[in-house]
Amino acid sequence: MNIVITGGTGFIGSNLCKKLLLEGNRITCIDNNFTGSIENVKECLDNPNFTFINHNVIEPIQIDNISKIDQIYHLACPASPKAYQSDPLFTLKTNIFGTINLLELAKTHNARILLSSTSEIYGDPKISPQTEEYWGNVNPIGIRSCYDEGKRVAETFMMEYKNKYGLNVKIARIFNTYGPLMNKDDGRVVSNFINQCIRNEPITIYGDGEQTRSVCYIDDLLNGLVKLMNNNVTNGPVNLGNPNELTIKELANEIKKLTNSSSIISYEPLPQDDPMKRNPDISKAKNMLDWEPNIGLEEGIQKTIDYFIEKI
Repeated sequence: MNIVITGGTGFIGSNLCKKLLLEGNRITCIDNNFTGSIENVKECLDNPNFTFINHNVIEPIQIDNISKIDQIYHLACPASPKAYQSDPLFTLKTNIFGTINLLELAKTHNARILLSSTSEIYGDPKISPQTEEYWGNVNPIGIRSCYDEGKRVAETFMMEYKNKYGLNVKIARIFNTYGPLMNKDDGRVVSNFINQCIRNEPITIYGDGEQTRSVCYIDDLLNGLVKLMNNNVTNGPVNLGNPNELTIKELANEIKKLTNSSSIISYEPLPQDDPMKRNPDISKAKNMLDWEPNIGLEEGIQKTIDYFIEKI
């Protein structure tokens, strides 16, 4: 198939490019490398079935060398708080205008399109685990709102294009994901903890460490994305994440153990609007996609530690 991947040099996008390329597809990778890196796809560049286009999805895009696009994975958007808060207007524009532009491209080619949405649309949830029917508890004017609300609007555009034009749309609500090709300085919890532990620096925990996350290894997530894209049953949002909830303190201690680190834990104030609970209800993914994560925390974290050590 001819497959377009926006955000294709980012963490999830670059891993997805490699997976789909290995499966014999023709990949067009689109990114402006705002948070991604061409290094992440360097092994793909000599493959005749791989094309990289340096482009900002805020601007309309036309791909002239492909007569028919079959699928579009729209992953373009800064995803870590450090990145998306560095330029909130850019983040909003990417989510709004970028999504419109990719939907227009999908409409032109009658292509199937998947949006990488996020668990952040649930905000600081009042229920746990979070189901797709939950509307969320989001601060629309807080420091995270450029991302949270941007993704909520992007989901709305997806459904309205489906309703008006009959587009085949998919929405993946992605929960915390980790693994090789992560930006080691993205400021998120897994990368922070690994960096600090391998350097034997204090492990920074914001708040009391009792807030929870559910972390999913990249290979599991990729399988979920591909299954969702190729599923003919659902057009609505589907949670993709690991339902094995653990506290931030438990995650820190696991990473400390696996790195054999002498780091101590340092507690800092909790940032504004930081969610206290993250735990996906993946019943829909199990029932509709026959998908659930298979890679355990210890195995996934060890692979990620090995990648980080290699990059030092």
